[in-house]
Amino acid sequence: MSGTHSVIGAIVVLVSCCSGAGTGTGRSVAPTTATLVPPGYGTLAQAEFTLELVSGALQIQVTPLAESVIRLAAPDTYQRLTGLSASAGESLRSRTREDSPLFLVSMFSRDPTITYEPQNLHIVNGGLRYRPTAIQAVTPGWGGQRLRQEETQLAVYAFDPGIELEISLTVEYENARDTSWQTILNRLEAERARVRARIGA
Repeated sequence: MSGTHSVIGAIVVLVSCCSGAGTGTGRSVAPTTATLVPPGYGTLAQAEFTLELVSGALQIQVTPLAESVIRLAAPDTYQRLTGLSASAGESLRSRTREDSPLFLVSMFSRDPTITYEPQNLHIVNGGLRYRPTAIQAVTPGWGGQRLRQEETQLAVYAFDPGIELEISLTVEYENARDTSWQTILNRLEAERARVRARIGA
């Protein structure tokens, strides 16, 4: 899906320059600025902390936009994603809580005239199922819920603040699921340790 990533990167650069309800309860504690590593030292590509699902001809990518994650990305990737998060967060603020976790979601297909249902993307975390509380389109064709061949549509999803990124989670879309978050968590922790070593050096 390297072509998809290129399209996503181009759109996110544009957004950065121009800049329903969960069934879970409870609240996770977001990392404070003091516990976050500073930006600019990470090396991860976006694909290294993105979950991927395939449902028939539909290919879906889900990237968390939490600072605790994207600060471990390479500097250019961090700048794109933080710009997108800020832009979408501004639009979502009136519809969701300020501490709602945001995720960049892309829909892509190599087949023509594929449809998708935005609300069918769920997160299972801590034994609870979460549905998106609000969705902000990034690409203008998102609302049509239909993909032309080789087309990517993007949106930013807000979820209930009860989601905890520090534990295993599963992303589901109809009959498809990705359970690889624990592997990604291990990768993030290893990169976090390397960043702290670079700062110390």
